[in-house]
Amino acid sequence: MLLDDLHAQLTAAMKAHDTVTVDTVRFLLAAVNYVAIAKYGAQGDAKVTDEDVLDVVKKQVKTHRESIDAFTKAGRTELAQNERAQLEVLEKYLPSQISDEELSKLLEPVAAAGGDFGPLMGRAMAAAKGQADGGRVSIMLKQLLSSK
Repeated sequence: MLLDDLHAQLTAAMKAHDTVTVDTVRFLLAAVNYVAIAKYGAQGDAKVTDEDVLDVVKKQVKTHRESIDAFTKAGRTELAQNERAQLEVLEKYLPSQISDEELSKLLEPVAAAGGDFGPLMGRAMAAAKGQADGGRVSIMLKQLLSSK
């Protein structure tokens, strides 16, 4: 289970004195715990699933990417570097992303159906099933729709 992997990673990082990994995994575990309690109540730790953990990781990755952009624009390179280091740790827990060619093949039937962008985007995200970032899916879907 992914939660067990996180605990093992935390222990290994503590033994190795890897402060970036320790801080990142601790923060991630706290966020997972918060979601588990909010979703499952007192039995949160026992009922949390890998999907719940992945949702939290995805949110953390998105937040770190936004922070990197903001810090870079503000000229705070030291803070952006710290965020990049934490992002690298978080990305280890994400499923591998599919290539643009594979994504295009997945989205072609969705784009061929036509219609409003909102419902199409929902179907496109369902087709991608976490194998691609929402931003990539949106860009690819727009390209496919414009080429029709």
